[in-house]
Amino acid sequence: MKVSYNWLKELVNIDLSPRDVATRLTMVGHAVDAVEEHGDDFVLEIDLTSNRPDCLSHLGVAREVATILNQPLRMPQINIQEATTATADVTSVVVEDSTLCPRYTARVIRGVKVGPSPEWLVKRLEALGQRSVNNVADITNYVMLEMGQPLHSFDFDRLAGQRIVVRRAQDKEKITLLDGEERELSTDMLVIADAERPVAMGGIKGGLDSGISDTTVNVLLEAAYFDPASIRHTSKTLGVSTEASYRFERGADYEMPMLASNRATALIAELCGGEVLAGIVDVKAEPAKRAPITLRLSRYHAKTGLEVELNEAARILTTLGLTVETSGDQLTAVAPSWRHDLSIEEDLIEEVIRIVGYDKLQTSLPGSASAGSYLPGETGRRAARKTLTALGYHEAVNFSFVNAETDALLTTAEATARLQLSNPIDATQAEMRTTLLGGLLDSISRNLNHGTRNVRIFEIGKCFTSQSGQERPLEVENIALVATGARNENDWQTATARYDFYDFKGALEALAESLNLPKIFFTPVHAIPYLHPGRAAVISLGNESVGQAGQLHPHLMARYKFKQPIFVAELNFGILLKAEAREARYQPLPRFPTVMRDIAILVDRSINWAEIEGTIRSLEIPQLENIRLFDLYAGKELPNGKHSLALSLRYRAADRTLTDADINEMQELVVTTLREKFGAELR
Repeated sequence: MKVSYNWLKELVNIDLSPRDVATRLTMVGHAVDAVEEHGDDFVLEIDLTSNRPDCLSHLGVAREVATILNQPLRMPQINIQEATTATADVTSVVVEDSTLCPRYTARVIRGVKVGPSPEWLVKRLEALGQRSVNNVADITNYVMLEMGQPLHSFDFDRLAGQRIVVRRAQDKEKITLLDGEERELSTDMLVIADAERPVAMGGIKGGLDSGISDTTVNVLLEAAYFDPASIRHTSKTLGVSTEASYRFERGADYEMPMLASNRATALIAELCGGEVLAGIVDVKAEPAKRAPITLRLSRYHAKTGLEVELNEAARILTTLGLTVETSGDQLTAVAPSWRHDLSIEEDLIEEVIRIVGYDKLQTSLPGSASAGSYLPGETGRRAARKTLTALGYHEAVNFSFVNAETDALLTTAEATARLQLSNPIDATQAEMRTTLLGGLLDSISRNLNHGTRNVRIFEIGKCFTSQSGQERPLEVENIALVATGARNENDWQTATARYDFYDFKGALEALAESLNLPKIFFTPVHAIPYLHPGRAAVISLGNESVGQAGQLHPHLMARYKFKQPIFVAELNFGILLKAEAREARYQPLPRFPTVMRDIAILVDRSINWAEIEGTIRSLEIPQLENIRLFDLYAGKELPNGKHSLALSLRYRAADRTLTDADINEMQELVVTTLREKFGAELR
């Protein structure tokens, strides 16, 4: 919004320089982007927020300046000499849809002389970026810039029947606007018509056939209030945006049409001559009454930390145009017709504090009765993020809206359990996700397509399924990991090693370790649809299944056009966060040495390492510190269906050095147990 400094000085007494005015306006919430000199005037470029359409005029900005400077606002003087003939005797107005046009006023001026505008008017308009057309059109633009009310003038003699009908357009009805372009209309658009045809798009642009020309003698002046949503829809549909539509679609002042019409009429009579017919045809629906708003000084202090005198708060609000009554330590105010943004107590608090000065607000934080703490689970989330990022993973945050077909391929949820969006932003993403893997695989695909071959990412987020008989869906917090590429970057010292399932498994174990959980176990399975048969596992914590991990299934590899192995895992993070953490135990550094014993056993290939490790740990040998698998062999010389596992066991006693007899006894217990449970043979 461009504002003339000299014009503001006509409306309020200002003893500040243009740049000081700009600074003061910025401090109360109207950011002034630039101050430019224009002849003997200065133009302020103000960046207004969408909730303040009342400041899309010099009168609105002057009201703000008057409040800041505690000066009275000077309204423009309006003097009209009316003829004895009444406007209602020569024209009529019919409003067929009062929801789209709650108020429409019309006034007739006869015998005008259309021509160039005086120099002062041309210069003022040009300084504000407006092109001079003729004196009548220039006056309507001038009043719009002054009062914020768009006006339109018709050549009265070109209106069929000398009447105005405000109605919805007929389907496929056409009109040629002032820009010379013909537009096809629809029934949801508002038009201003005469007895035969549309003559203007209400609140947007006039029609070419009824516009003011050099031959115009009689003028019908329109000032109206139009529904903002209707103007916005029509403007966007037709691709026509004007100064008028910009103001109407943000919300004009319902009470302004009469004042603006009188102001424009007085200027037309002064600058164009002619006879002003008596009275105005004013067709209006009763507006909704504004509810009183109470402002308590105690509430103001609680919100701002500042004190303000009741009389000062009342002065500020009154100068801004509100009707104020005070009582005790509170006041009651009714917002004016031009302030659609004021409806609750906090709105009044904001009005007072911005005039008092945001710079008066204290920078200290409010006091608290106790120290702050993390929300439940947040400590675990932070620990998980720290651990995974240390392992080279990057956190991803994807949309919760997903493609139904892709999501179905990556989850075991039933189709009836998926949540459909009633109004999706994107038709291809019309469901709420039941798994995090879809978004992560899309991220992997984008990285690979851009040449990044080594990618490790994770996401913590909610997944959604419907609950039978329940109104609200079930929200489950999951954590998912996806990794592909090399274990390390290739350099002159180290050969590149491909990231494999055991690296991936180690990351999942480190995740559990970061949450201080008992050991998680991996059980091979073949029936997870999105994982490679024979390269998939169910992850368990105690006796409870908490997720799945493995290599991506070949059919999904083909769908995404992946050419290198992709490892994926998804766990119920909510269960992990609620699981009972291991108690932290502290003990002195060991004084006695460890003893290492290795054994190699021959077992069926169907028996996995997790089962063997779990069996040994279940013996609860106090001196057994660690168990490690260091070799797996499945050569041709071994019996069919067998493989060899080499284990290293570490023993240590806290109170003495272990003897061979001690070690042999514990080793014999381990070997005997493995032989009895798995049929293991020593090699």
